[in-house]
Amino acid sequence: MASTRERALHAAVDEVADHGIRALTHTRVDRRAGLPPGSTSNWFRTRSALLAGLVEHIAASERTTAPTRAAEQITSPDALVDTLTATIEALTGEHARRTRVRLTLFLDAAHDDELLAPLHEQRAAFVTWTTALLAQVGARHPAEAARTLLACGNGLVFHRLTVDPEAPVRPVVERAVRACLD
Repeated sequence: MASTRERALHAAVDEVADHGIRALTHTRVDRRAGLPPGSTSNWFRTRSALLAGLVEHIAASERTTAPTRAAEQITSPDALVDTLTATIEALTGEHARRTRVRLTLFLDAAHDDELLAPLHEQRAAFVTWTTALLAQVGARHPAEAARTLLACGNGLVFHRLTVDPEAPVRPVVERAVRACLD
């Protein structure tokens, strides 16, 4: 069974996913999690602490559920396309609520580097991973290609979350990967 802290964090994700960042309060999280009043504030004394806990929770959740394959398994452009397609489909499918919350946090807390540090660290690790994979599959300029590929992927994630949840992923990823190899 999940700890009180974990229940509160899962409820915080759901609260923000359903009602936006301004709805995030200790009382609403307690109620949503089915916790006694004051339980969330025992773990997160202030709203800022609750937001920081939520940011770290999102980052940790994404690290543990990313459907990426080990780098040594990605030895061809097709394997890279498969991995990135699976990642985007997971972010906009089974993990869409969490992805929406991450994007909300990025936008709402854009002025707070300390709050966003866990998400920025995760992003930097993903950039490094993508750059290495692009080099491994033959990109001539892997760092530039990684920036391009990640921008394309971010756009596709945003499009699927806001406009067309069924937008095809693989054809877009395949074109982007092929372009990044030139």
